[in-house]
Amino acid sequence: MKSNPQHKLSLTVLPDRFAVCQFKPDAPLPEEASCCSFCSATRTEQELSVVLPEARVPDGARAEMGWRCLEVLGPLDFDLTGVLASFSVPLADADISIFAISTYNTDYILLRDRDLDRAKEVLSDCGHGFR
Repeated sequence: MKSNPQHKLSLTVLPDRFAVCQFKPDAPLPEEASCCSFCSATRTEQELSVVLPEARVPDGARAEMGWRCLEVLGPLDFDLTGVLASFSVPLADADISIFAISTYNTDYILLRDRDLDRAKEVLSDCGHGFR
C-alpha cells in the first residue's frame, strides 16, 4: 500500500513533556533513559542525542526542554511514502518547528509545548485525526 503526502493518519499526544539531550559521542546511554515509557537515542561520530521525559534528564546534561510528542498510530508499512511530509509540510507552513523520530513501527513528531494546540488544529484541518 502506497501513500502520498495527503495520506490521513491517526495520532495521539504522549502525556509527558520531553527534552532533547546531547552528550559526547562516546558517552554511555544515560541510566535515566532505561525505564521511560518513551525515549530515543541516536549515536553518530559527533554526538549521542537522547530524547526522554524532562523529569528524567540527567544532572548537568545539555538539554532543550519543553517538547511534546505526537505518535503516529501504527504500525506503518515500510512502503508508505509521504508520511512525514503529511505532517511536516503543513506544520512548516504554520511556522511550527518539529523534531522527527522514526522507529520500526511508526513515526513520532516532537514540537514545542507552546505549539501543541496550534499543531493539533493545523493537522486536524489537514484531515489527520487525534485519539
